[in-house]
Amino acid sequence: MSELLFLEDAYRKTAPATVKGLTDAGGIILDQTIFYAQGGGQPGDSGWLDYEGGRIAIATTMKGEGGDIVLLPAEPVALPKSGAAVEQRLDWARRFNHMRMHTALHLLSVVLPYGVTGGAIGAERGRLDFDIPDSLPERMILQGQLNALVDRNLPVTQHWITEAELDAKPEMVKTLSVKPPRGAGRIRLVQIGEGAAQIDLQPCGGTHVARTGEIGKLEILKIENKGRQNRRVSIGFA
Repeated sequence: MSELLFLEDAYRKTAPATVKGLTDAGGIILDQTIFYAQGGGQPGDSGWLDYEGGRIAIATTMKGEGGDIVLLPAEPVALPKSGAAVEQRLDWARRFNHMRMHTALHLLSVVLPYGVTGGAIGAERGRLDFDIPDSLPERMILQGQLNALVDRNLPVTQHWITEAELDAKPEMVKTLSVKPPRGAGRIRLVQIGEGAAQIDLQPCGGTHVARTGEIGKLEILKIENKGRQNRRVSIGFA
Protein backbone atom coordinates (compact mmCIF):
# COMPACT_ATOMS: atom_id res chain seq x y z
CA MET A 1 0.00 0.00 0.00
CA SER A 2 1.31 3.44 -0.96
CA GLU A 3 1.39 6.07 1.80
CA LEU A 4 -0.93 8.93 0.79
CA LEU A 5 0.99 12.09 1.63
CA PHE A 6 -1.66 14.34 0.08
CA LEU A 7 -4.16 13.40 2.80
CA GLU A 8 -1.98 15.06 5.44
CA ASP A 9 -0.77 17.98 3.33
CA ALA A 10 -2.61 18.74 0.08
CA TYR A 11 -0.27 21.71 -0.53
CA ARG A 12 2.89 19.65 -0.78
CA LYS A 13 4.27 20.10 -4.30
CA THR A 14 7.36 17.88 -4.17
CA ALA A 15 8.39 14.82 -2.20
CA PRO A 16 10.99 12.04 -2.31
CA ALA A 17 9.96 8.45 -2.77
CA THR A 18 11.25 4.97 -3.53
CA VAL A 19 9.99 2.86 -6.43
CA LYS A 20 8.12 -0.17 -5.04
CA GLY A 21 7.48 -1.76 -8.39
CA LEU A 22 6.23 -1.45 -11.96
CA THR A 23 2.96 -2.64 -13.49
CA ASP A 24 2.66 -4.66 -16.69
CA ALA A 25 1.15 -1.57 -18.34
CA GLY A 26 4.20 0.54 -17.55
CA GLY A 27 2.90 2.23 -14.43
CA ILE A 28 5.12 3.22 -11.52
CA ILE A 29 4.26 2.36 -7.90
CA LEU A 30 5.90 4.40 -5.13
CA ASP A 31 6.17 3.75 -1.41
CA GLN A 32 4.65 7.19 -0.71
CA THR A 33 3.06 9.73 -2.99
CA ILE A 34 1.74 13.27 -3.30
CA PHE A 35 -0.10 12.29 -6.51
CA TYR A 36 -3.87 11.93 -6.07
CA ALA A 37 -5.34 8.91 -7.87
CA GLN A 38 -8.49 9.37 -9.94
CA GLY A 39 -11.59 8.82 -7.85
CA GLY A 40 -14.72 10.46 -6.48
CA GLY A 41 -15.10 12.52 -9.64
CA GLN A 42 -11.64 14.11 -9.25
CA PRO A 43 -9.06 13.43 -11.99
CA GLY A 44 -5.72 11.83 -11.22
CA ASP A 45 -2.78 14.17 -10.77
CA SER A 46 -0.15 14.81 -13.41
CA GLY A 47 3.43 16.02 -13.04
CA TRP A 48 6.96 14.64 -13.21
CA LEU A 49 9.31 12.11 -11.63
CA ASP A 50 13.01 12.98 -11.49
CA TYR A 51 15.55 10.22 -10.96
CA GLU A 52 19.12 9.31 -11.83
CA GLY A 53 18.09 8.36 -15.37
CA GLY A 54 16.31 11.62 -16.18
CA ARG A 55 12.80 13.03 -15.94
CA ILE A 56 9.53 11.19 -16.63
CA ALA A 57 6.35 13.12 -17.43
CA ILE A 58 3.35 11.65 -15.57
CA ALA A 59 0.07 11.92 -17.51
CA THR A 60 -2.30 10.75 -14.77
CA THR A 61 -2.56 8.68 -11.60
CA MET A 62 -4.81 5.69 -10.95
CA LYS A 63 -5.63 3.33 -8.09
CA GLY A 64 -3.92 -0.04 -8.26
CA GLU A 65 -4.30 -3.27 -6.32
CA GLY A 66 -4.03 -3.51 -2.56
CA GLY A 67 -4.11 0.22 -1.96
CA ASP A 68 -1.23 0.99 -4.31
CA ILE A 69 -1.18 4.23 -6.31
CA VAL A 70 -0.01 3.91 -9.92
CA LEU A 71 1.63 6.80 -11.80
CA LEU A 72 1.20 6.48 -15.56
CA PRO A 73 3.90 8.01 -17.82
CA ALA A 74 2.76 10.28 -20.64
CA GLU A 75 4.70 8.22 -23.19
CA PRO A 76 6.71 4.99 -23.32
CA VAL A 77 10.11 5.65 -21.73
CA ALA A 78 12.77 3.80 -19.78
CA LEU A 79 11.53 3.41 -16.22
CA PRO A 80 13.42 3.47 -12.91
CA LYS A 81 13.98 0.06 -11.35
CA SER A 82 12.41 -1.14 -8.14
CA GLY A 83 14.26 0.41 -5.22
CA ALA A 84 15.31 3.52 -7.13
CA ALA A 85 15.08 6.90 -5.42
CA VAL A 86 12.88 9.47 -7.18
CA GLU A 87 11.66 13.02 -6.59
CA GLN A 88 7.96 13.71 -7.24
CA ARG A 89 6.87 17.04 -8.71
CA LEU A 90 3.20 17.88 -9.17
CA ASP A 91 1.69 19.92 -11.97
CA TRP A 92 0.70 22.28 -9.19
CA ALA A 93 -1.44 24.71 -11.20
CA ARG A 94 -3.68 21.84 -12.34
CA ARG A 95 -3.83 20.21 -8.89
CA PHE A 96 -4.62 23.50 -7.13
CA ASN A 97 -7.50 24.15 -9.53
CA HIS A 98 -8.84 20.68 -8.74
CA MET A 99 -8.65 21.52 -5.03
CA ARG A 100 -10.49 24.81 -5.57
CA MET A 101 -13.18 23.17 -7.69
CA HIS A 102 -13.65 20.20 -5.36
CA THR A 103 -14.27 22.48 -2.39
CA ALA A 104 -16.55 24.64 -4.55
CA LEU A 105 -18.71 21.60 -5.31
CA HIS A 106 -19.01 20.88 -1.59
CA LEU A 107 -20.31 24.45 -1.23
CA LEU A 108 -22.76 23.84 -4.07
CA SER A 109 -24.11 20.85 -2.13
CA VAL A 110 -24.71 23.23 0.79
CA VAL A 111 -26.61 25.73 -1.36
CA LEU A 112 -28.61 22.85 -2.87
CA PRO A 113 -29.19 20.39 0.03
CA TYR A 114 -30.42 17.46 -2.06
CA GLY A 115 -29.09 13.99 -2.80
CA VAL A 116 -26.19 13.98 -5.26
CA THR A 117 -26.51 11.44 -8.08
CA GLY A 118 -23.28 12.22 -9.93
CA GLY A 119 -20.52 14.74 -10.45
CA ALA A 120 -17.26 15.62 -12.14
CA ILE A 121 -14.32 17.86 -11.27
CA GLY A 122 -12.14 19.66 -13.81
CA ALA A 123 -9.39 22.25 -13.69
CA GLU A 124 -11.72 24.99 -14.97
CA ARG A 125 -15.24 23.74 -14.35
CA GLY A 126 -17.18 21.10 -12.45
CA ARG A 127 -20.72 19.79 -12.02
CA LEU A 128 -23.05 18.01 -9.65
CA ASP A 129 -26.24 16.13 -10.51
CA PHE A 130 -29.00 16.46 -7.92
CA ASP A 131 -32.07 14.39 -7.18
CA ILE A 132 -34.55 17.29 -7.14
CA PRO A 133 -38.28 16.78 -7.70
CA ASP A 134 -39.01 20.52 -7.94
CA SER A 135 -37.59 23.37 -10.00
CA LEU A 136 -34.35 25.06 -8.93
CA PRO A 137 -33.95 28.66 -7.80
CA GLU A 138 -32.98 31.18 -10.50
CA ARG A 139 -29.37 30.89 -11.67
CA MET A 140 -28.19 34.30 -10.42
CA ILE A 141 -29.72 33.66 -6.98
CA LEU A 142 -27.79 30.38 -6.71
CA GLN A 143 -24.62 32.09 -7.90
CA GLY A 144 -24.97 34.80 -5.26
CA GLN A 145 -25.51 32.24 -2.49
CA LEU A 146 -22.48 30.24 -3.65
CA ASN A 147 -20.15 33.24 -3.77
CA ALA A 148 -21.38 34.43 -0.37
CA LEU A 149 -20.02 31.17 1.12
CA VAL A 150 -16.72 31.63 -0.73
CA ASP A 151 -16.42 35.18 0.60
CA ARG A 152 -16.86 34.03 4.21
CA ASN A 153 -13.39 32.46 3.90
CA LEU A 154 -14.40 29.52 6.08
CA PRO A 155 -11.74 27.03 7.19
CA VAL A 156 -11.74 23.59 5.53
CA THR A 157 -10.51 20.83 7.82
CA GLN A 158 -10.47 17.04 7.98
CA HIS A 159 -11.38 14.53 10.66
CA TRP A 160 -11.49 10.75 10.86
CA ILE A 161 -14.28 8.55 12.19
CA THR A 162 -14.85 4.81 12.32
CA GLU A 163 -17.05 3.02 9.83
CA ALA A 164 -19.45 2.25 12.69
CA GLU A 165 -19.73 5.97 13.52
CA LEU A 166 -20.61 6.72 9.90
CA ASP A 167 -23.22 3.94 9.91
CA ALA A 168 -24.83 5.68 12.87
CA LYS A 169 -25.07 8.94 10.89
CA PRO A 170 -25.99 7.94 7.31
CA GLU A 171 -27.28 11.47 6.60
CA MET A 172 -23.66 12.63 6.27
CA VAL A 173 -23.37 10.75 2.96
CA LYS A 174 -24.76 13.09 0.29
CA THR A 175 -23.81 11.02 -2.75
CA LEU A 176 -26.47 8.51 -3.75
CA SER A 177 -24.43 6.66 -6.38
CA VAL A 178 -20.94 6.65 -4.78
CA LYS A 179 -20.34 5.44 -1.25
CA PRO A 180 -17.26 6.20 0.89
CA PRO A 181 -14.50 3.59 0.54
CA ARG A 182 -14.56 0.98 3.28
CA GLY A 183 -12.25 -1.71 4.53
CA ALA A 184 -9.60 0.40 6.28
CA GLY A 185 -11.74 0.76 9.40
CA ARG A 186 -11.93 4.54 9.29
CA ILE A 187 -13.54 7.21 7.11
CA ARG A 188 -12.19 10.69 6.34
CA LEU A 189 -14.59 13.61 6.81
CA VAL A 190 -14.13 17.05 5.25
CA GLN A 191 -15.60 19.88 7.32
CA ILE A 192 -16.29 23.44 6.17
CA GLY A 193 -16.58 26.04 8.92
CA GLU A 194 -16.16 25.59 12.65
CA GLY A 195 -18.47 25.62 15.66
CA ALA A 196 -21.64 27.60 15.06
CA ALA A 197 -20.25 28.61 11.64
CA GLN A 198 -19.96 24.99 10.41
CA ILE A 199 -21.92 24.59 7.20
CA ASP A 200 -20.86 21.17 5.90
CA LEU A 201 -19.46 17.82 7.02
CA GLN A 202 -19.29 14.86 4.67
CA PRO A 203 -17.10 11.86 3.81
CA CYS A 204 -14.54 12.65 1.09
CA GLY A 205 -11.17 11.32 -0.02
CA GLY A 206 -10.27 14.21 -2.34
CA THR A 207 -7.99 17.22 -2.03
CA HIS A 208 -9.31 20.59 -0.85
CA VAL A 209 -8.19 24.15 -0.22
CA ALA A 210 -7.55 25.29 3.37
CA ARG A 211 -10.14 28.11 3.29
CA THR A 212 -13.10 28.81 1.01
CA GLY A 213 -11.70 32.22 0.07
CA GLU A 214 -8.99 30.45 -1.96
CA ILE A 215 -11.66 29.23 -4.40
CA GLY A 216 -12.21 32.68 -5.90
CA LYS A 217 -15.34 33.97 -7.60
CA LEU A 218 -17.60 31.32 -9.11
CA GLU A 219 -20.15 31.32 -11.91
CA ILE A 220 -23.15 29.06 -12.45
CA LEU A 221 -22.54 28.07 -16.08
CA LYS A 222 -25.57 25.94 -16.80
CA ILE A 223 -28.58 24.23 -15.21
CA GLU A 224 -29.92 21.24 -17.15
CA ASN A 225 -32.71 18.69 -16.76
CA LYS A 226 -31.25 15.19 -16.98
CA GLY A 227 -34.37 13.22 -16.18
CA ARG A 228 -37.65 13.55 -14.35
CA GLN A 229 -35.97 14.36 -11.02
CA ASN A 230 -32.34 14.89 -12.07
CA ARG A 231 -30.91 18.42 -12.36
CA ARG A 232 -27.31 19.03 -13.47
CA VAL A 233 -25.65 22.21 -12.21
CA SER A 234 -22.34 23.19 -13.83
CA ILE A 235 -20.04 25.79 -12.28
CA GLY A 236 -16.78 27.44 -13.30
CA PHE A 237 -14.26 30.01 -12.17
CA ALA A 238 -15.40 33.52 -13.09
